[in-house]
Amino acid sequence: MNIRLLIKASIIAGFLPLSISADATDLERRQSELKSIQSQINQQQSTVKNTTKQRESLISLLKKDEQAIAASAKKVNSTKQQLSKIDKAIAALDKKFATLDKLKKLQQKTLSNQLASAYLAGNHDYSKMLLNQQSPASIERLLAYYQYLNDARIASIKQLKTTIVELDEIKLQQKRNQTRLNKLVLEQQQQAKDLSQEQSQRQQTLAQLQKTLSNSGAKLEQLQIEQASLKRVIEQALLASNNNPSLDGLSSRNKLKWPTKGRIKSSFGSRRSGQVKWKGVTIAASEGQSIEAIASGKVIYADWLRGFGMVLVVDHGKGYMSLYGHAQTLLKAAGDTVNKRESIALVGRSGGQTESGLYFEVRHKGQAVDPARYCKR
Repeated sequence: MNIRLLIKASIIAGFLPLSISADATDLERRQSELKSIQSQINQQQSTVKNTTKQRESLISLLKKDEQAIAASAKKVNSTKQQLSKIDKAIAALDKKFATLDKLKKLQQKTLSNQLASAYLAGNHDYSKMLLNQQSPASIERLLAYYQYLNDARIASIKQLKTTIVELDEIKLQQKRNQTRLNKLVLEQQQQAKDLSQEQSQRQQTLAQLQKTLSNSGAKLEQLQIEQASLKRVIEQALLASNNNPSLDGLSSRNKLKWPTKGRIKSSFGSRRSGQVKWKGVTIAASEGQSIEAIASGKVIYADWLRGFGMVLVVDHGKGYMSLYGHAQTLLKAAGDTVNKRESIALVGRSGGQTESGLYFEVRHKGQAVDPARYCKR
């Protein structure tokens, strides 16, 4: 019995019915909004006022696009984990089935030998033993032997029945798992398609946004607005962190692991644009890669933030907090408690980024500090 071959065959034969959902309607609405803004940009770019207004509209649309991507990516990630669990369950059941099947064959052989022994012993019935005037002691021994064979035979039959019932139950579980696995695979195919459509919509929005940021002055203004947005979030996070006095905080004595694997693309304190400097580090990493909490703590912010995309902030106590930005999706919500090295988000390109990566900050009492003081390379 090859369960995996059955599963593969059923997946290949499967057909996915596509239905028009509320998500599709929302995507169409955003595509319509984008076309309207594109038309405005093409018609006139004469005044700064109009350009700024268009930029704000595009940023608002970009937020919706990236939130939709985050929702789709979260579904894909959840389905992927469920598929992994079911695959492990199927492998475990395969192993158990093989063990029980081997046991059943052994029990059948044992029972067959017992029946053969009972048949041979049956040539000496009780009446013949009495007529042959065998001694009572000899008769008692033989009767005890017959009883032993009979008890052993009954026990073997019961064991075989139990094994057969267990095997039938495993076959039923395998059938259920196979059905669930097929459904999940089809769901993931649809989710991947939805994610691709959302990413395509985001690219169009981002391309139009870049047009409105064609000069260095506009880019600098945008960065300053983004920094102000982040400052407000940190101030709010500081107020929220006062409710977590029991957390241990970070320590520079014991170096922690970086939140994700990758190359440091921009270091702390390096110039970003004009007088704006990096308050954290950017780690180049593959989209969808896991982002882990550097230490235990409590999530005090988990939402989209202008310039930083999907952002998650963890309070570690004693005024320390870590910030994770540009995520594809967030796996935790505000108020959740997280453990050290627990997966909290996935690497992405949100916040208008053209390349995937993680923006990572460590702050103490609201002030940004070099993450390299706490994280080892």
